[in-house]
Amino acid sequence: MKIRNKSCSEAAPRTSRLAAVAALIIIAACDGAVAQPPAGTDWNAARTKMVSEQIVARDITSPRVLAAMRKVPRHEFVPEAWRAGAYNDTPLPIGHDQTISQPYIVAYMSEANELDPSHRVLEIGTGSGYQAAILGELSKEVFTIEIIAPLAARARDTLARLGYKNVHVRAGNGYLGWPEEAPFDRVMVTAAPDEVPPALIEQLKVGGLMAIPVGTGVQELRILRRTEKGLELLRTLPVRFVPMTGKPKP
Repeated sequence: MKIRNKSCSEAAPRTSRLAAVAALIIIAACDGAVAQPPAGTDWNAARTKMVSEQIVARDITSPRVLAAMRKVPRHEFVPEAWRAGAYNDTPLPIGHDQTISQPYIVAYMSEANELDPSHRVLEIGTGSGYQAAILGELSKEVFTIEIIAPLAARARDTLARLGYKNVHVRAGNGYLGWPEEAPFDRVMVTAAPDEVPPALIEQLKVGGLMAIPVGTGVQELRILRRTEKGLELLRTLPVRFVPMTGKPKP
């Protein structure tokens, strides 16, 4: 399907403002160790501060997204060795050379996808399950796929423990999507393929939105709308995500 750029005077100023923080959006494994959080840590206060200083300060304005970011306990999705930094402005390791995304990029992608409570969402790249939980707060139902089976199992357990009955986790290849549950109102991809996977386009409703990082080496987060003629590019943001694996051979 063809991609055509949207001519929109409002997109460029927002992209310019966001470019200043693009260097912070680095989804990569970290080295070393983080101390355990002190006893009696006030996670609610830490989360409130995170939203104020990292999310609101960077032009995220959706009341529903901000409420979800204040509600979902990010520390519950972070391995214990790194939990003290759960509300810092950074991605963190979750094992298997994967990370939990920086809070800001979670909020940015969630706002860009313009979710409402009636939407059914496909997420590719469950990871820790944190983004899926945010999506679960914002939409009717979430179908999330993780190619690394132990991560899928851990995320499923964490989401179930926290009561997210509307989030369904599958261990499988994200390039194939979840065809039996398609079509979806929204698609969110949290790992970077070299091009938009055709199956994900096919499983997105006409009029639906997709947030997806694309590229190898140099990457850009694309916000796309599916139209009758193809994909409409709404805006982009320079990012760095872990590569999307499992691409089927031609």
